[in-house]
Amino acid sequence: MGEENAGGRRRVALVTGASSGFGLLATVRLAERGWIVYAGLRDPARGSALLEAASRAGVSERVRPIALDVTREEQARAAADTIEAEAGAIDALVANAGFAAGGFVEEVPLAKWREQFETNLFGVVATTQAVLPRMRRQGGGRIVLVSSVSGKMGFPSMGPYVASKHALEGLGESLRLELAPYGIAVSLILPGPYRTAIWGKGLSGGATPGPDSPYASYYAKLLPQIERSGAQGGDPDVVARTIVRALTDARPKLRYLPTGGERLTLAAKRWLPWRWIEAAVLKAVAPRNRE
Repeated sequence: MGEENAGGRRRVALVTGASSGFGLLATVRLAERGWIVYAGLRDPARGSALLEAASRAGVSERVRPIALDVTREEQARAAADTIEAEAGAIDALVANAGFAAGGFVEEVPLAKWREQFETNLFGVVATTQAVLPRMRRQGGGRIVLVSSVSGKMGFPSMGPYVASKHALEGLGESLRLELAPYGIAVSLILPGPYRTAIWGKGLSGGATPGPDSPYASYYAKLLPQIERSGAQGGDPDVVARTIVRALTDARPKLRYLPTGGERLTLAAKRWLPWRWIEAAVLKAVAPRNRE
């Protein structure tokens, strides 16, 4: 899929969660390639970083902020209606909006679990349902779901996030098979740790074990590992470029792994016995005396 269709019209994309991180960068990268990008913002008042980045890149006229809280189905449909009315088409959806709820499974309230899935899974379903009728009428399109290596491999204290991304992986596979006959390609992007705010926000808004928690010592050893992983993570622009690649490849793949780090992680999960992986993880992050 190039930057213009056969009739010379600019390609049009909807990117959710565009106020920061991968969504912001992917929005700017697509606009640089000539796309018209509708940047979904849960809170339009928090779009200043996006607008500044678009201005620096000289693509402000091709970046169009739009109010979109993916947990509100009616807002997803209204956004799709607006885009079709203004631009005449929706060629691509980048379902990027999400957050990471931290905490140990026993201690995370069910309300937080529901909130995690409302955004990371049901929000993807809502926006996908909103754009699909347009794509089918056009005779094609692209859908890119921003998943995670956590969609293939679990990690302690991130159960809600890991579970939501595992569910997203299954959704992506089913969607790809359902939509292929209609010329709509579905791809999953599986980033590892990158320098974005998602982990700090998730941990601060989750269920942090208190001093009387049975998981207090576990968390004390685990937290520095998570913080270090976020601080030393990769350049998020690598993921943005991978999103662009999934939208422009002549034959888009089901899964895209941005770097060799993600490929190594998933190769280990595929080929190594689970007991080896478990032993390595527990040695690195678990307290010596576990209940």
